[in-house]
Amino acid sequence: MSKLSACALVLSACSGSSSVHVDDSGIDGLKGDSIDAPPLMLPPVNAKYDYQLGGPYTPPAGVTVVSRDYKAAKAEGMFNICYVDGFQIERSEEMYWVTNHPDLILKDGTGMPIRDPKSNEILLDLGLAEKRTAVASLVAMSITQCANLGYPAVQIGNVDSYTRSQGMLTEQQAVYTLKMLSDHAHALGRAIGQQNGADLVARRAEIGTDFAVAEECNRNGNCAKYTAGYGDHVLVIEYRQQDFSGGCTAYPNLSIVLRDANLVTAGATGYVYDGC
Repeated sequence: MSKLSACALVLSACSGSSSVHVDDSGIDGLKGDSIDAPPLMLPPVNAKYDYQLGGPYTPPAGVTVVSRDYKAAKAEGMFNICYVDGFQIERSEEMYWVTNHPDLILKDGTGMPIRDPKSNEILLDLGLAEKRTAVASLVAMSITQCANLGYPAVQIGNVDSYTRSQGMLTEQQAVYTLKMLSDHAHALGRAIGQQNGADLVARRAEIGTDFAVAEECNRNGNCAKYTAGYGDHVLVIEYRQQDFSGGCTAYPNLSIVLRDANLVTAGATGYVYDGC
C-alpha cells in the first residue's frame, strides 16, 4: 500500500485522525497540491515493457516503459509508471496502518483483519463513504509522491480486492474509491491506470482511468475485456512462457512482458525477463 514514512513531506495532515469527512464526490483538501499540472501523457502503446515492482535495476536493452514502486526513483530516459497499492496493505507497511489507522482495516466478525488469500495482504475497509474518503486521502499522498518524483503516470493495484473481501465489500465501493484517486491524479496532471479488475473495465467512464495494467490476462483468458475498454493502452504481465508467447501472437499491438513471479532484480537467482 502507499504508505508513507515520508508522508509528512506530502501532506501535513498525515498524522491526524483518519476520519476525514467527505462524501464520494471527492477528496477535500487534496486537489490544490503545489505541482503545476502538465498535460496528461499516456504510456506509449506496443512498447517494450519492464515490470520492476520487486526493486529497481537497469532495464534490459530496448525497454522504453517501466513500472516501479512509488518508493523508487524513476528510470532515466524511460516512460515511468508509478505503482501504488490502493486497496490493500503491503506486508512491510502493516505496522503503520495497525498503529495509525486501525479503523481503516477490513475485519471479519471476530475482529480479525481480512487478508488476500494469495498475497496475505490485509484489505482496506471501503464499506462507508467516510472510510473510503479516508483511505483515498492516504493513498492520494503516495500519488502526490509519484508526481514529486517525476512519474508521468500511476497504476493503482488491487482494485479488485472486493472480490477477496469475504463478501464484505462491493464493486460499487471500489468504483467510488478509484474515481477519487483518478480525480486526484488528473489534478496533478498524471495519467492513471487500473491494475487488474477486468470486470471494472466496463465502468471505465465512471472510474476515470486512462489505461490498464493486466496481470496474466492471457492465462486467465480475459485480455479482450481490457482491450474492449482501453484499446491498445493495455500493458500485460505474464509469469508463464506459454501465456507470454500466446499473448504476443494474439495481441501484437500490446506491451507484454514475461517476468518471474517473485519479481526479483536482474542478476538475482530466478530472474526472468522477456518482452514483445
